[in-house]
Amino acid sequence: MVPNEALQYQGLVQLLLHFQWKWVGLISTDDNGGHHFLRTMQPLLLQNKICLAFTERVPKKVNAFNNLHEIFYNKQNILTTFMMSKANAVVIHGETSSISWLQFTMKAKGVLQIFSQNNGKASAAKVWITTAQIDFTLHTFQRVTGIDMQMFQGAISFTIQSKELQGFPEFLELVHPSWANEDGFIHDFWEQAFSCSLSKSILVFIGGRCTREEMLESLPESFFEVSMTGHSYSIYNAIYTIAHALHIMYSSRANHRSVEDRGKNSLQNLEPWQLYSLIQRISFNNSAGDEITFNEHGELTGGFDITNLVTFPNNSYNRVKVGRLDPLPGKGFAINETRIKWHKHLTQVPPLSLCNDKCHPGSSKKKKEGKKFCCYDCALCPDGMFSNQNDMETCSNCPEGHYPNKFQDQCIPKIPNFLAFEDILGIISTSSALVLSLITALVLGIFIRHRDTAIVKANNRSLTYILLISLLLSFLCSLLFIGKPNKGTCLLRQTAFGIVFSVSLSTILAKTISVVLAFMATKPGSQIRKWVGKRLAYSIVLSCSSIQTWICALWLAMSPPFPDLDLTSMTEEVVLLCNEGSVLMFYSVLGFMGSLTVVSFTVAFLARKLPDSFNEAKFITFSMLVFCSVWVSFVPTYLSTRGKHMVAVEIFSILASSAGLLSCIFFPKCYIIVLRPELNNKEQLMQRKI
Repeated sequence: MVPNEALQYQGLVQLLLHFQWKWVGLISTDDNGGHHFLRTMQPLLLQNKICLAFTERVPKKVNAFNNLHEIFYNKQNILTTFMMSKANAVVIHGETSSISWLQFTMKAKGVLQIFSQNNGKASAAKVWITTAQIDFTLHTFQRVTGIDMQMFQGAISFTIQSKELQGFPEFLELVHPSWANEDGFIHDFWEQAFSCSLSKSILVFIGGRCTREEMLESLPESFFEVSMTGHSYSIYNAIYTIAHALHIMYSSRANHRSVEDRGKNSLQNLEPWQLYSLIQRISFNNSAGDEITFNEHGELTGGFDITNLVTFPNNSYNRVKVGRLDPLPGKGFAINETRIKWHKHLTQVPPLSLCNDKCHPGSSKKKKEGKKFCCYDCALCPDGMFSNQNDMETCSNCPEGHYPNKFQDQCIPKIPNFLAFEDILGIISTSSALVLSLITALVLGIFIRHRDTAIVKANNRSLTYILLISLLLSFLCSLLFIGKPNKGTCLLRQTAFGIVFSVSLSTILAKTISVVLAFMATKPGSQIRKWVGKRLAYSIVLSCSSIQTWICALWLAMSPPFPDLDLTSMTEEVVLLCNEGSVLMFYSVLGFMGSLTVVSFTVAFLARKLPDSFNEAKFITFSMLVFCSVWVSFVPTYLSTRGKHMVAVEIFSILASSAGLLSCIFFPKCYIIVLRPELNNKEQLMQRKI
């Protein structure tokens, strides 16, 4: 006639999980029922990562003074364990006598007073969680010893769902000792409730004789509860269930008996098992309107109410319904925290019931060796990881594009990192590229204006124009590296730079070879003269540039560069870059330019001691030395930087190497053309070093 006990066990677990009580104590009676409770609850708690701080068994009954010695001496360890434990949530299973045992033991040992004197109120105040088998009542013995209900203030109880029955309070008002002739229970109850004696003997109870005019409603609610409790409601439903079963049985038999047999009382011949099959099939509505039905296992289909015990100084109390536990799908466990009145000595509500303090966000649990898994240390999250909740098992990596903040308790979006035009580096790079482009254009203008002078005509002025135009384009190419990468700039950055620089280097190579061949052609009987001329120079420039162009075209066709994100290189920033696509093709472009550089430098170096009239090879040698120095130092610097600084290094290398070629090859000539025009003639050119 009570709901399935397994439902109550699940409700206990859900209650503990709701308040995050992971370190709890269990107290049960020392009998088969208590042992079954412990055997059932322990694995359930373990499955839900709840640890037991202690498990204690108490006597099933407190038999007045007979077991005081056991309470004072044999059980004192229970009190020590119980009061010193950090477990603020304690589940009690058993009968009403279990509560009586705890009340009397703590009163007798003075535990509450001792802990209060030591500022241990928080330790003394526990959240009691009781099962439906327990009711909060006080007995006469407890009233005499001064035990009250205050220690159970704020207790949370599972109670059998009940409703008030019409006429029940009026029925209780009719209860009188005169019933004792028919019901001996009322005789004993009356004497205990009012501390008096109904006996006519000379030796009477210490409270005196009962007047028989005592009023039940005058008793405190803790001694006599007028409202319909879950226990009373179960008994009420049980009686009516039996009555319905008997009615069905007698109605069935009446149809098969003779008239004279119908009046006979056959109740004495009835066996209890004969009603069992009938009870399982019974369904009726009681006077409170509740439908009483049984499931396929013969168990009452009902749930539990969750109540909160509110106590008052006069030992009265009130049960406040704060939740429900229903077996029906979709309803289950529900509780309203705002209606709960907690124990007044609790320092925090809802209270904590943990083996140790919670691990705050930014840290995670670290197991303590030799301790239960609920007892742990807190370790700060490793660099680059975070935790944003209490008691995280492990720290987590931030999502892509995010990084942990200073306290490692949340993730922050990474800031985009690229060389923008408005950045200081971007402004410097843009200004430098434009200034150098203007200087190159100015030099080109000077050479075009003085194209008929001796110094311009020396060493093939067409190659000079090609070299100046390629240097101008190389300066402008650096602007492609500034700004947010997009599909267009990523396609042009390396390919345009590679082709333009290849034109510059092949032009320098052609000029250097022209100088060497021109010197060799001056020797009598030389066969080299037929190679001297513009055709060879143009062939060198065109062939070398074509090779680089084909490499770049193949690169764009196979696996072209594309905009990409680098999420790992920098902690707080996401790098916007151009992914090179095919690394092989990228290094092929660089490798071809490197080959041209080495060949040009080698030829120029070997031609540095030619006669003065062909001394441009010396300037080319020095310019190539500057060029090589810049790009050799570029490699380690480029690989050691990230983000926009890496792009800035590449821009600097392009500008510096191009500026080196411009200054070393053309500035000495511009000096003569602009400032020393008297030296710009064939006779002076044959006599001076340029």
